[in-house]
Amino acid sequence: MPDKFEDLYSLLVPLNGNRLIVPRACVAEVVRYSEPERSPDSPAWFRGLIRWNDKLIPVVWFEELCGLKPTEPGGRTRVVVFHALSKVLATGYLGIIAEGFPQMIRINRKVIKLDEDYEVQQDSPVFCQVRMINERALVPDLEKLEATLQLQLGEVS
Repeated sequence: MPDKFEDLYSLLVPLNGNRLIVPRACVAEVVRYSEPERSPDSPAWFRGLIRWNDKLIPVVWFEELCGLKPTEPGGRTRVVVFHALSKVLATGYLGIIAEGFPQMIRINRKVIKLDEDYEVQQDSPVFCQVRMINERALVPDLEKLEATLQLQLGEVS
């Protein structure tokens, strides 16, 4: 009996020198980057708040949070708006700055493998890195990211 593989529609979110891979269902919308409202004492990874659908949502620079160097926002920069999974954020959404528009892909067990050479840093919002044919992508720990944002925003769940 042949193996059955389930396909998962996913997005490859471009970062500076890397990509995130996330299920398509996690993403609410992709919007043009606009400069967030920011407090001067915020850490570099927390870009501030942007208005989206009549809500102020927190926006992060994922690379900065992982200790990597992001590029300055430009004409191709986007904000990928995610549904908050853990329900700890008051708005129910968060944004991650992307270096362009995410690419939709379909993955299954035949094309994706764990990259065992990648070491996850302690306190990193990354579960692991995966390999897909000729590409590598980071799998973000969105619940950890939400908890980090909750602490930054001073929200109580």
